[in-house]
Amino acid sequence: MNTVTATRRALPGDDMLVLHRRPLRDGVVAERTSRFADDQWRLEDAVLQRHGLSMMLDFTTLPARYRLTVKHLCYALLSGPLPPGERRVSITTVVRIFVELKRFFAWLSTFTPTPGRQAGPVLAELRTADLERFQLHLLEVLPSPAGRYSARRAVRFFWRYRHNLPADRLLSDPRHVDGWGEPSRPVQAENATDRIPEAVPGPLIAWALRFIDDFGPDILAAETHRRMLHERRRANTPGRYTGATVALRELLARHLHHNRPLPGHRGNPNMGFLALVPGCDVKTLERLRPEVDAAGAVVGIDSYSWFDLPITGRLDGQPWIEAIASDHRYAYGLAALSRMLQAATYVALSFLSGMRDSEIKHLRRGCLHVERDADGTPYRWKVTSLAFKGEDDPAGVPATWVIGAPAARAINVLERLHPPGTDLLSAPVNGPGSGPSSRAKNEVLSSGTSNDQLNDFVVWVNDYCALRGRLDGIPPVAGRPWRLATSQFRRTLAWFIARRPGGAIAGAIAYRHLSVQMFEGYAGTSESGFRAEVESEQALARGEHLLAMTDTHQHTDLTGPSAAEAARRLEEFADHARFGGTVITDRHRLRRLIDRQDPAVYPGTYVTCVHDHAKALCQKRRDASGRDRPDLGTCRPLQCRNVALTGDNITAWTDEIHRIDQRLTARPPLPPLLEHQLRERRNELTNFLARHQETP
Repeated sequence: MNTVTATRRALPGDDMLVLHRRPLRDGVVAERTSRFADDQWRLEDAVLQRHGLSMMLDFTTLPARYRLTVKHLCYALLSGPLPPGERRVSITTVVRIFVELKRFFAWLSTFTPTPGRQAGPVLAELRTADLERFQLHLLEVLPSPAGRYSARRAVRFFWRYRHNLPADRLLSDPRHVDGWGEPSRPVQAENATDRIPEAVPGPLIAWALRFIDDFGPDILAAETHRRMLHERRRANTPGRYTGATVALRELLARHLHHNRPLPGHRGNPNMGFLALVPGCDVKTLERLRPEVDAAGAVVGIDSYSWFDLPITGRLDGQPWIEAIASDHRYAYGLAALSRMLQAATYVALSFLSGMRDSEIKHLRRGCLHVERDADGTPYRWKVTSLAFKGEDDPAGVPATWVIGAPAARAINVLERLHPPGTDLLSAPVNGPGSGPSSRAKNEVLSSGTSNDQLNDFVVWVNDYCALRGRLDGIPPVAGRPWRLATSQFRRTLAWFIARRPGGAIAGAIAYRHLSVQMFEGYAGTSESGFRAEVESEQALARGEHLLAMTDTHQHTDLTGPSAAEAARRLEEFADHARFGGTVITDRHRLRRLIDRQDPAVYPGTYVTCVHDHAKALCQKRRDASGRDRPDLGTCRPLQCRNVALTGDNITAWTDEIHRIDQRLTARPPLPPLLEHQLRERRNELTNFLARHQETP
């Protein structure tokens, strides 16, 4: 990474490089970046995330009268001296501010003149009433309070950076204008990202793992074979006719012997594919075209060109595909299958690691680290990448995640899918149309390209199932295919960990086990936010469960030392939920209720914890918001006074006693010490239930 330094100047000249105080991407020549006089400033050279899109400030989209004013502010934000107390904003923030300023100056340019004033006043001429009128305009065109806040915030930068602007600037702080703002800054909106509906993740992950484990070896073998053929042709000297003639005649003889059609392309023999076999160029092979045509007249011409490799992958005991074609436009061609394999690895990595899209896009070759026991058996997989969220360094900071075995296998597949010289594992794979747009300078797939690839994967799977009469495709939602996006996987993973559904997804993936591993990995990643997302979903699930208890009056049937306290808390919680004669039915209101009126009642398999920190025997634990929570991993239910018991809790204890009885009566008899410990445990449980099964 390089950084351009320049003499500190308050007034930039026309030749001033607008990114001179910004770190630039590797390989970027600073002198070729945008200058102040340019009508368009290209900013992607300072976007350090590898999957970042092209970014540009187009000043020709502004009214001509205000272009220089906006240029001065944007330069100050990008590379100018910072006012006291200000921090350098990100490139993305500068682009967002520019978009809002276009809205403001478009409104200002159509400003209705008043006596003594012209249309389109400059900033220094704006009065209190003018700023109030802009707020009224925002109320008309922007329904969202957050959107109006962003629009006002962008305009206020002309006040915050007033001492860095050479000419036009605001003369007063808009925040002190009555009617400029709203009663308060909008509260940070709840994560509005859709989670993937429950019917979709199971089949989606199942097909992703099929690609990684079953189909992947054949796709990788075809890709390795393709590289070998191309490398051999590059190594051969053009004009070597003898070797090419012998090799081609042997190939034609095999096709004639097995009565197998020749490789084809649009109805003609595929001379380019045939030339790969002897390792010569097409012009060399054209000398033998009469022999190729003669063989084609006997065995025919195939619709596609197929790699002559055995298919080892099986689906329901049969080969999953007849062969892999070379045509990149064909659904069963190597290029398309390679992209589907890359999409499958993204599904496994994102859903089984909790990593953000930006973190996956910065995985490099060699990022996987495997820990093994004394016998060499792997028991933990760690992956290193860069984290950006909440970090001060725009280039990202190193971070480590603990992942499961399926995600580790996905990384191994990616390392084999790319040529050995490719370092970034999210780089485009073989075939046209697999990478970002030509204007973008990112080295890996953009988020938009990954979204398209994920949805192409769903289409491929469903077409594959329809062609073969399979019923295990990826189901639609409300009659339409669910539109996948990279941002949905992390949110969905948090939901599944919090809810812990009884069924297994993709065969045998235990979400509780994965959640422990991923929490361990995220503990070293600042501001990851993943634990908070899971805890938020857990709180929602708990709130739904508690409301269901009160609706069916189960809270009045509790037993145990804290039964009365639990009933009181839950009755009060239910009263808040039914305030005004209405019942909470949506997650947003329930989340607010839990935040404000959390009864601190935690249902569990064996006990219902009525948490009182002063009486708790478990270890101290705080959630992401800093509130005390019980640590169920160190719970001592037989001694703790915070325990209440539901009917299901009592059933769980009774089943435990029954399992002990079965072990005590089993043959051969248990060792004396173990039998003694089990009998003591049984007596302890029996006495516990006897004390707490009376009517509350």
